[in-house]
Amino acid sequence: MADGAGKIDIRNSVSEAEWQARVDLAAMYRLTALYGWDDMIFTHISHRVPGPEHHFLINPYGYFFEEITASSLVKVDLDGNIVQETDAMINPAGFTIHSAIHAARDDAHVVMHVHTDQGVAVSAQKEGLLPLSQTAMIVREDVAYHDYEGIALDLDERERLVRDLGEKKHSMILRNHGTLTCGATAAITFSRMFFLERACTMQIMALSAGRDGVLECDTGLQQKVAGQGGMTEHSNGMAKLTDMLVWPALLRKLDRDLPGYAA
Repeated sequence: MADGAGKIDIRNSVSEAEWQARVDLAAMYRLTALYGWDDMIFTHISHRVPGPEHHFLINPYGYFFEEITASSLVKVDLDGNIVQETDAMINPAGFTIHSAIHAARDDAHVVMHVHTDQGVAVSAQKEGLLPLSQTAMIVREDVAYHDYEGIALDLDERERLVRDLGEKKHSMILRNHGTLTCGATAAITFSRMFFLERACTMQIMALSAGRDGVLECDTGLQQKVAGQGGMTEHSNGMAKLTDMLVWPALLRKLDRDLPGYAA
């Protein structure tokens, strides 16, 4: 089990608010593994620590997501400097992406980034996410795009990431790279990724029939479904539903299938 904090009793050395953030983030890592979205030890999910300091929690580099616990998460500042006693390290390339969004968006308390086969496949398609499924139309209006610039080691890329995401969108397709979501809570951020990844999977499967062999919904229908789905700026009812019903159900599933995250 990941024990990035060494012998430090994290549970009794942080605030209740930070501990809850740690539990929620550890649950997100475990759920990502459970749904098959992890990429060995790579990709990242980060959570802002409640309070006046600009501190964030991220995974200890070198552990599988199924191993992550609340205590093993590493606390860093906005520049990626570790600000707790720990033997763990973090992946600087990962925090380049996350720090940019956390710094620019006060509403982005949680940022999630994955490299799934289907998400990367759609990111490599010139047309991006197409209106081929109900799921795609629910999230498509909320999706931004960022062109590939290589492995995210260049801090200058942060400015362009923020510009491309904009002030109001919560999902992004990183061209030739993967997918990203952000939000005020672990629950809504994970749910946004669930819908985005499902839409990408459906698109790859549908396009197996060829581009001319699929039905694409018209603009009016796209707008109608976007409004009904509750995942866009103008229709955000999914956030409340997620917090009340979806997230508790996900935690029950996690407790059954991959318990131990809250340690």
